[in-house]
Amino acid sequence: MQRTTPDPRPEPDPDPPVGLPVLPDLVAHLSAAADRTEADPLGGAAPLRTAACGYWERRGLVTTPDRVLAAPGAPALLLALFAAADGAVVLPRPCAEWYAPPAHLLGRPVHLAPVPAESGGVPDPFALLETVRRARMHGDTPRVLVLSVADDPTGTCPAPEQLHEVCEAAAGEGLWIVSDETRRDLLHDPHDTVLLSPAEMLPDEVVVLTDLRATLVPASWPAALARFPDTDRGTVMRAATLDALTAVGTPLSGPLGCAVTHALGEPDALRARVATLARVYGTFAAALHHTVTEAGAVCRPPHSGSHLYADLEPLRRPLAARGIVESHALERKLAPWGARGGYRFGDAPGALRVRLSAEALLGADRELRQRTLDAPDPLELGHLTEALTGLSRALTGLTSATDG
Repeated sequence: MQRTTPDPRPEPDPDPPVGLPVLPDLVAHLSAAADRTEADPLGGAAPLRTAACGYWERRGLVTTPDRVLAAPGAPALLLALFAAADGAVVLPRPCAEWYAPPAHLLGRPVHLAPVPAESGGVPDPFALLETVRRARMHGDTPRVLVLSVADDPTGTCPAPEQLHEVCEAAAGEGLWIVSDETRRDLLHDPHDTVLLSPAEMLPDEVVVLTDLRATLVPASWPAALARFPDTDRGTVMRAATLDALTAVGTPLSGPLGCAVTHALGEPDALRARVATLARVYGTFAAALHHTVTEAGAVCRPPHSGSHLYADLEPLRRPLAARGIVESHALERKLAPWGARGGYRFGDAPGALRVRLSAEALLGADRELRQRTLDAPDPLELGHLTEALTGLSRALTGLTSATDG
């Protein structure tokens, strides 16, 4: 178990994603509100929070507007949640790269508990208990566990029984559970993957967090939601989180709030876009998984989102012969496939693990990305064939025996 993340300030993303073409309906709602000069109230306007209740109720979580907060981006909300919890933070290892920085900014200790072999997103329950025990031995007081039911970076979803064990362990230690459900609607095969929210298992202990940029709004429109328990403790936590948002002054802009409110109603065109995106990501992620495992890497089969997490430790000897002994070097070699070294996600820098991105295969510009989304079989498109063939050749070149 690791006490703090090895590199709290990784290098900036060298090649940020282009983003998807913006749906005309969303553009129209943003434009219609463009003359609004006032910001939304901190925590979100009443119509937005009411629309958020409908969004969650369609996912089986009954919610009232007074249990919702909105903010310009999930990192801002997570920062406020950490400030409200006032204690050390426990994260799975690996985890999304935006989980740890808000804690570091607040000076909160971060403790990492490894995920099990079956899936990412949640720590092994026994590792979680040991991590909390060691944190207390060091004088820290863990208050929050962040987990994800549809994980970035691994692209996996923990089984319900595994999730329940972790949640019971966290609740037994008095931890708030922050459930990141950003990618829950991007299941590659919804009929083959059972996804439950921790808020369905332990409704009194869980704050649900979702970044709407993964599905409902464009990547350049920062908007996120948090849902709090309907308990006295939940009321106190929401109030403290709102106080933290107020202290840093982070409202949604008025025009953006109007567009987000419309998006939360999930009109047909938006629902169709999300379904298409999940299907395309699933196709690409499966192709990437086949390519990296054929080369000898170990990789959990992805079930959601646009990422997968490849472990090239079995190939350490040939990689070392070419001077690749840590994930930063691996990231540089595999950059055309959206590679991000494991050091960004809490793994030790020397571990040969890397996240690959299905989104990177969509295309270099918005026109090509739209053609990819529209294609009946996107794997038949030339740029996709070239990208997958190029990855296979790159891995073969990096791991083949050197001369002499």
